[in-house]
Amino acid sequence: MPESSGPGAKPGRLGVGVIGAGKVGAVLGAALRGAGHGVVGVSAVSEASRDRAENLLPGVPILEIPQIIERAELVLLAVPDDALGPLVEGLAATGAWQAGQLVAHTSGRFGTAVLAAAKRAGAIPLAIHPAMTFTGMSLDLTRLQDCSFGVTAERMMLPIAQALVVEMGAEPVVIEEQDRALYHAALAHASNHLVTLAAQSAQLLQGIGVAEPDRVLGPLLRASLENALASGESALTGPVARGDAGTVAAHLDALRDQQPDIPAAYLAMARATAERAEARGMLKPEQARSVGAALDAAADMLGRPSARGGSGTRKDTAE
Repeated sequence: MPESSGPGAKPGRLGVGVIGAGKVGAVLGAALRGAGHGVVGVSAVSEASRDRAENLLPGVPILEIPQIIERAELVLLAVPDDALGPLVEGLAATGAWQAGQLVAHTSGRFGTAVLAAAKRAGAIPLAIHPAMTFTGMSLDLTRLQDCSFGVTAERMMLPIAQALVVEMGAEPVVIEEQDRALYHAALAHASNHLVTLAAQSAQLLQGIGVAEPDRVLGPLLRASLENALASGESALTGPVARGDAGTVAAHLDALRDQQPDIPAAYLAMARATAERAEARGMLKPEQARSVGAALDAAADMLGRPSARGGSGTRKDTAE
């Protein structure tokens, strides 16, 4: 790695510039600072991002992006996915990127191809994506200790990306360039949809007068997640996995007058659960047919495509 200059600089320490003081950028900047690197500047436009920069990166100057790139040996791009490519291209058009400069982005979706314009200027492209949800507060620094990063880089540069992640206390997991979208889809499906499912369940409980749904759902969700991570699909329980078609039908009937996204989500997840349970022999053929029929009847009731065409819960066409 390049060596930062200045009083008290340690060998191998970098001058880091953080572009985007959102929840991710400010936390990772603080983590790199905690590892001994110097943060030479941070960009922050909104009041919230300025507050985060002040709280997590005290004393670091808030600068314009070209100033940060001019000063930094490692540029950390923590901007929204759709903004990343245009930002890199726009900076390349102004001649901002420097030869030998490390340029790392935190997007899960992209590998290093999105940094091609910086690479053409001689910069070294890295992709380091934390597989974690952020609050933008100091507690995220502790969470990094139990976090993995999806890292992508050219073979000769991969140790640099891995070293940066290790310095932040996390574990690097190598993701190939062509697999980044699928990698990110897996994480988003697990994290984002878990939040949606929890919110929907909490809404249903609130609707029947449960004042603190989090106290009801919390132990159940935590145990379910721990069991799923430890045992995979063998941890499946509930009416679908047991083949209790009558209970599934009763659930969907009770949900028919709820906000439309809730029965739609239940139906989709119940069908996916039934298909996976059947494929693994957890449901007997007759149980699978009964559950499939209950789901098809509910789909008709809700005015949604059914899975007819197979003997059980299998779909012959995509919904």
